[in-house]
Amino acid sequence: MALRDLVVFGIVFLALPFVFKRPWVGILLWTWLAYMNPHRQAWGAAYDFPFSMIVGLVTIAAFVLTRDKNKMLWTRETVTLVIFIVWMFITSQFAFYPELAALQWNKVWKIHLMIFLVLMLIQNKQQLNWMVWVIVLSLGYYGVKGGIFTIMHGGQFRVQGPADTFIGGNNEMALALVMLVPLIRYLHLQATRGWERLGLAAAMVLTGVAAIGSQSRGALVAMALMGLFLILKSRKRFTMLIYGAIGVALVASIMPQEWRDRMNTIETYQEDNSALGRINAWHTAFNVAKSRITGGGYEMFQPPVFRQYAPEPFRVHDVHSIYFEQIGEQGFIGFGLWLSLGIFTWLRARQVIRACKDDPERKWAADLAAMIQVSMVGYASGGAFLGLSYWDLPYHLMATMLLTARFTGVLEPNKTPARAVQAKPHWSPHANRI
Repeated sequence: MALRDLVVFGIVFLALPFVFKRPWVGILLWTWLAYMNPHRQAWGAAYDFPFSMIVGLVTIAAFVLTRDKNKMLWTRETVTLVIFIVWMFITSQFAFYPELAALQWNKVWKIHLMIFLVLMLIQNKQQLNWMVWVIVLSLGYYGVKGGIFTIMHGGQFRVQGPADTFIGGNNEMALALVMLVPLIRYLHLQATRGWERLGLAAAMVLTGVAAIGSQSRGALVAMALMGLFLILKSRKRFTMLIYGAIGVALVASIMPQEWRDRMNTIETYQEDNSALGRINAWHTAFNVAKSRITGGGYEMFQPPVFRQYAPEPFRVHDVHSIYFEQIGEQGFIGFGLWLSLGIFTWLRARQVIRACKDDPERKWAADLAAMIQVSMVGYASGGAFLGLSYWDLPYHLMATMLLTARFTGVLEPNKTPARAVQAKPHWSPHANRI
């Protein structure tokens, strides 16, 4: 067994006993496995070992046994998510390809089960910050490494994600990195040590360079829009302008002419086979949704479906859009539920910002809410050209937003949002440091 395999096995199995004593540790461990996919960095027994399943089962067992858990937050977000999960189960029963749909459904329901455990096992601001740190370090590993790789090789090669994962392709990795930059900025705003701030600033710039180094055209659009909102939403905007200028200067100096030629095809999509293939897939998704209330189910974008529903029956292409992926696979009802989750999360973030931005004790929550909004802008813009509508992170951010509202008194069980905004925060100011 290779050293990398031993390291992954050692970390996971040495951490499991602590999960029974502190179930929230199971959430951190699952988060690390979900985003970094460290087992995919190994080449032996660890590569296909079911680490996430084992960690999930242990965390569920610890959840059942412990008294140290929150009451479930039944809000418009969580109720909509439950309905969406039920709807996805229904569409799977009527899918064009039931066996393929069953495999995908088996992944998706487990993701959402863990999202609900996040809501009930993360107990306070300190644990919430630890969870954000784990997300940032897990994806930041690829961002920093990919940024250095892009600079060293002059942008000649694409930045890819770990194989056999949600973010394995260059397009998917790019979207993940675009969404990550605002979370790094949140930690940067909270950092008090000079070396920590410097390290996080470098990570932001390198992650942005890595997203561009993926050579994804959708990532370029997403980075531009996300960067604009990052400056507008962030405190100390001049600092963000400097970091942005450094990133732009690096990209301009290292990316080759081939990359510029590829990015220029955004304006001439009518002549680009890949773009035309995507548009054909989008028409296919829309036509399926029009004819079937349940859509085509997971993994419906197969050649026979194109031959029946596509304007160009033999131009088969992956859908590469979170919006049309949902429309085609879940129908208009599923798309509406999924879109509502994003809208509700945005509105919750705005509620937290209004309640906390002028309170020194709760300014951290306003920062986090604003950066989650920026991350959502990156997801909404980049996702128009990239397909990751079932990936964990958007739903994880929704749970993070609800926990932020809970820990600051903006949202509490059995209270209406209007009353909860006036509530006193029930956490110690000393918990501000991790």
